[in-house]
Amino acid sequence: MSTQDHAASGSSAPAPSGAGTPQFEVRIAAPDISPWLTGNIGVAGFTTLAGTAAGPHVMVLALTHGNEFSGAIVLDRILRAGFVPRRGRLTLGFVNLAAFARFDPRNPTLSRFVDEDMNRVWDPDVLAGPRKSCELERARVILPVLQEADYLLDLHSMLWPSEPLVLCGPSRRGRQLAFGMGVPGLVVADRGHANGPRIIDHPHFIGPDSRAAAVLLEAGQHWEPASVNTAHAGVAGLLRHLGQAGEDVCLPPPLPHPPQRFAEVTDAIAAGSPSFVFTESYRGGTVIAKRGTVIATDDGAELRTPHDDCLLVMPSLRPSRGHTAVRLARFATPVD
Repeated sequence: MSTQDHAASGSSAPAPSGAGTPQFEVRIAAPDISPWLTGNIGVAGFTTLAGTAAGPHVMVLALTHGNEFSGAIVLDRILRAGFVPRRGRLTLGFVNLAAFARFDPRNPTLSRFVDEDMNRVWDPDVLAGPRKSCELERARVILPVLQEADYLLDLHSMLWPSEPLVLCGPSRRGRQLAFGMGVPGLVVADRGHANGPRIIDHPHFIGPDSRAAAVLLEAGQHWEPASVNTAHAGVAGLLRHLGQAGEDVCLPPPLPHPPQRFAEVTDAIAAGSPSFVFTESYRGGTVIAKRGTVIATDDGAELRTPHDDCLLVMPSLRPSRGHTAVRLARFATPVD
């Protein structure tokens, strides 16, 4: 989600775009992750579980944003259950511990990060450079562990109402991993954010010579029980796809689901002025049937859909100037 999360607070049924900031209800309790803060590989919050047979190194991350803890609930459940992968290694990591420690349900959006968005700092030159921040220092500690992973799933949720989706980035490997998971039902290929690369955009995962793959699961709206269930199903699908899990009691059983849809982002729309406003309170996953439909105005200029059956990917109903307001995507047939 955009950095608007850090500045806004709202509700499960937000007011129309352009209205006053709504208040979001926190419907789930933040997990107690204190047993896992030390970790077991020398990096705080990171625990590696080893199987008895050879296999891939799989990594599942939560709390890349400190107030998005549906994924942390899932990781906590798996660790408390004593899960052991059938093969290879499974590393479960709680990323932005400093931001999560600040979470307050009375102001739930204010703990997204401490100094800067941790999912925009993964440019190798930035990581190797002199700039300092809480998030950069943590990223530099985590980076060597990430570079050991063969497959990575980064668990997130969304501020505004939206259908769950998997962002697979631009690589063929990411797309294959997203479809292998099986859930959720929408896979979106994109090229990240102009504000900076995400974890899944690091060259270890998308470089031309890399064999690793990474995806980002947006499980649904922040602080909703359904988002925990989606994150749990996504992790279970990943571990079964990679041969690390069967019908383990700490994972939900596989359920029948419709074929996944695939869409490619064609346009990323940033708010150019403080007066950016959508014509409706669009929900993420909405499909606009006709090309040329006005969906927003920005300082009087109309924003129209560029093609028929235009998918709205994670519209941010209160976009800050210069930040992504919505991504527009076209449905396609996956190459693989």
